[in-house]
Amino acid sequence: MLDLTDRHCRAFFRLFSSNVRLYTEMVVVGSIIHGDRERFLGFDSCEHPVALQLGGRDPEKLSFCAQLAEQWGYDEVNLNIGCPSDRVKNAQFGACLMAEPQLVADCIDRMVGSVAIPITVKTRIGIDHCDSYEYLASFVNAVSNAGCRHFIVHARKAWLKGLSPKQNRNLPPLHYDRVYRLKKDFPSVQFTLNGGITGIDQIKTHLSKVDGVMAGREAYQNPWIIKEIDDYFFASNNFPGGKPGSSRSAPVHSRQDIVQAYLPYVEKQLSRGVRLGRMTRHMLGLFHAQSGAKRWRRYLSEHGVKKNAGIEVIHAALKLIDADANATNVNAVRADCRERQHSDAMNGRLYMGDTPAVCVAGNG
Repeated sequence: MLDLTDRHCRAFFRLFSSNVRLYTEMVVVGSIIHGDRERFLGFDSCEHPVALQLGGRDPEKLSFCAQLAEQWGYDEVNLNIGCPSDRVKNAQFGACLMAEPQLVADCIDRMVGSVAIPITVKTRIGIDHCDSYEYLASFVNAVSNAGCRHFIVHARKAWLKGLSPKQNRNLPPLHYDRVYRLKKDFPSVQFTLNGGITGIDQIKTHLSKVDGVMAGREAYQNPWIIKEIDDYFFASNNFPGGKPGSSRSAPVHSRQDIVQAYLPYVEKQLSRGVRLGRMTRHMLGLFHAQSGAKRWRRYLSEHGVKKNAGIEVIHAALKLIDADANATNVNAVRADCRERQHSDAMNGRLYMGDTPAVCVAGNG
């Protein structure tokens, strides 16, 4: 996801699962060719398996960047043909390339012919008025014939005229049935479904009809779902069709475990001059829907961005979570005791305070 899944985010996500494939934010080919390659291609070895997502429309430049990606050790190169942002649209790549299937096919042909790692395509189900299933199938046919054997399909169309990038993430309706139909019509091609993924039950349904599922916004806002996915589908081997599972070598049991596991990476990056806020911004959703989540987010947001902020900021934020958890446990015990007081009084037993202090004989 653009401006979100940078190397620090991916290193954080990897702590939840050693199995799920991670994708970089979209990197424009011009940035790689003319810019700082360590900045745009560098990643930590812990991120594997990891895919580089490229943005561009020139077959030669895309081929060159795919070769660089292979040299740098990426496991896959993904061509983004789904991004509807104004910046991307003005440069005539991203989602607008759905209107040029032959050019996309030429790009894929050059990329596939220049590397040994997989070349995949991330796309929408349509754009503007090019939104029929027939158009989508024709697009997939042209691009798959050029050598793409795996499509990641966001099951929404993109309105390039009239909707903002944010609106394009939510307003166009989801049509999962079209992705299912693609799999039926192109059985030898892999299809991963993307868009609106929020839970395990939903993923189970999709995996009975397509080859894979990609979670984006939900995973970023609630990264604990990555662990839930790993536990259910990989560690417990619950893939439809019995695909082999795998378990983490160092499983985590709590969100606090995740924080402790991330600290060595944070310290290493701080020693290299990376600002703490570049890492803590990806941790804000860790305690999503948990006691103390708001205080966690606020503390990291306010203190993580300060100049010279160090590892102590994360420790302090974690203490807020622990304090809230303890308070919640005390309140839960008190509520349970009140309930027992009421129940036992009705049955002839009386509890004083939080312990059974007095027992009074009841009815006979």
